[in-house]
Amino acid sequence: MTQPETDDKTKKSPKLGRREIGILLLLLALNWGLVLMLYGVAARQRVAIPYSPTFIAQVRAGNVATVTAQEAAIQGTLKHAIRYPATDKNASRTTDFSTRVPDFANTKALDTLLQREGVVVTAKAPPGTPFWETLLAGIGPTLLFFGLWYWIMRQSGSGSMFSFGKTKARKYEPTEEHVSFADVAGIDEAKEELTEVVDFLRDPEKYRKLGAHIPRGVLLTGAPGTGKTLLARAVAGEADVPFFSMSASEFVEMIVGVGASRVRDLFEQAKAAAPSIIFIDEIDAIGRSRGSGVFSGANDEREQTLNQILTEMDGFDASTGVIVLAATNRADVLDSALLRPGRFDRRVPVQAPDKEGRKQILGVHTREIPLGPDVDLDALAATTAGMVGADLANLANEAALLAARRGHEQVAMDDFTDALEKIELGTARKLLLTPADKQRTAYHEAGHALVGMLTPGADPVRKISIIPRTMSLGVTISAPGSDRFNYDKQSLLAHIKVATGGRAAEEVVYGDETTGAESDIRQATQLARNMVGRFGMSDEIGFISVLPQDGDGAGYPGYSEVSERTRQRVDDEMRRIVDEELAAAVQLLGDNRERLDSLAKALLEAETLEGPEAYATAGLEPAVDHEPAAEPAPLATA
Repeated sequence: MTQPETDDKTKKSPKLGRREIGILLLLLALNWGLVLMLYGVAARQRVAIPYSPTFIAQVRAGNVATVTAQEAAIQGTLKHAIRYPATDKNASRTTDFSTRVPDFANTKALDTLLQREGVVVTAKAPPGTPFWETLLAGIGPTLLFFGLWYWIMRQSGSGSMFSFGKTKARKYEPTEEHVSFADVAGIDEAKEELTEVVDFLRDPEKYRKLGAHIPRGVLLTGAPGTGKTLLARAVAGEADVPFFSMSASEFVEMIVGVGASRVRDLFEQAKAAAPSIIFIDEIDAIGRSRGSGVFSGANDEREQTLNQILTEMDGFDASTGVIVLAATNRADVLDSALLRPGRFDRRVPVQAPDKEGRKQILGVHTREIPLGPDVDLDALAATTAGMVGADLANLANEAALLAARRGHEQVAMDDFTDALEKIELGTARKLLLTPADKQRTAYHEAGHALVGMLTPGADPVRKISIIPRTMSLGVTISAPGSDRFNYDKQSLLAHIKVATGGRAAEEVVYGDETTGAESDIRQATQLARNMVGRFGMSDEIGFISVLPQDGDGAGYPGYSEVSERTRQRVDDEMRRIVDEELAAAVQLLGDNRERLDSLAKALLEAETLEGPEAYATAGLEPAVDHEPAAEPAPLATA
């Protein structure tokens, strides 16, 4: 029975294994060693003799038969074997010799002598450059260049010199690091906006059969730390689909065209894994309005990357199940082509949480932290107005670290309040103040606190401290009992008056000023400027805006058209408001000097007074938290 013939095309060439390669290398090494050994034996049989007198004497004696010259080296044979050195009885006798002709020797006389004695003379050409040296000199620099290039690519994480155009997106599978909406708190409105996206990814047919198209792109906007990235990952976790995450700055390289290639590769991977989510963080890095760049090279690369994103988002079919989520805190600078329907159809604002939201966020971040019985998350949420999710996560972590350093088995309320002070004001310093400086600081903070207690519309005083910290020698913390989303004129004037309370106390008690009111002055000045130039709270300027918005600078529309006279009037109104509030604070503290002295004395003794203690020391009833209002209350520092 014959065996079937094997098709030549299906034959595979045998491959050498590690063992075979090792044996081959060993044989080559043995062969090379044998050659060297034989060469060495041959070399040892040829004796090296001096040119003079031994070689010349052997020629004159007629004992030299042949001579082979190669530049200054001479090799030859003798007619009769000799022993060299002659005195060494152990040296073997040989007829093969070698010597070298000195540079100063008379070669003509040597030639005449050799001819006279009948020596057969031959010559060899000078040795040329070995082939391996020529090869190494020719391709060595090229090999070195490519080797260095490959090493740089490996160090940069590209893995290969041909992987420039490959995306660097990190793919999170549904089973890894599962994040759900239960891990996101305090931004319920944003979660509701994304419910449709999750539902579509779970059951796309429900929408398709009604002719509905899910938004191709969802843009998450909001301040840093509000939870945009966490919300995007929660969408992927709820939908149970692959999640491709990449920062916009990772698209762009110094080589033009790389960013566009990475965009194509990213969308190809997402389509292959559909249904899936692409998340681009900080999209404003490449999504700024085109034509706004300063340097043409970088601008061309950024614009090419942006154009490719626009093409991919407009080109892929919504039925593929690929949804693009993007996050930014500068939505105002994005290119209009990104925001049109068909690309980022939906914009979801992720706002800073309110009091109830902060309480929920603290609950999420303290789930694995053992809390003491005195911890009141509701009260803690009330004193953290303006904080976002990242701030609250940091607060919970700092409190846990502080409790561990103190040897607590549970995290107490004091750990949270001290951690909050550390975050807002810095670490306490072991600063040795003189009694005079400490007393002046006590009066300064007592001035802030007493003005806040006696001024209608001011936020209630929560804490007074004269413990030096990174940024101040003391602090008075005032905070509303509920979030404030709108301020009236009386409240803003009250804030300015409280800010001037420290300087007013120094004038009442000491009759002079110190540098400790620097941050108070900056705070009062900024607030007065906004009242006059942005909020329209000045009869002199009226209902117009003459100052740029925050972060916009002189590029704010209409700013360049504001006359110098108007700007001067804004400055005059600012000065009037601050001067009036400072004078009112001086009058108020002068009329309540005994309360001021009592507060300062209590601070010198205790260094820190909580809100109820401070009100009791001043002989006042604690203020009832008033409605309405939004931003964190000002911190009056010395």
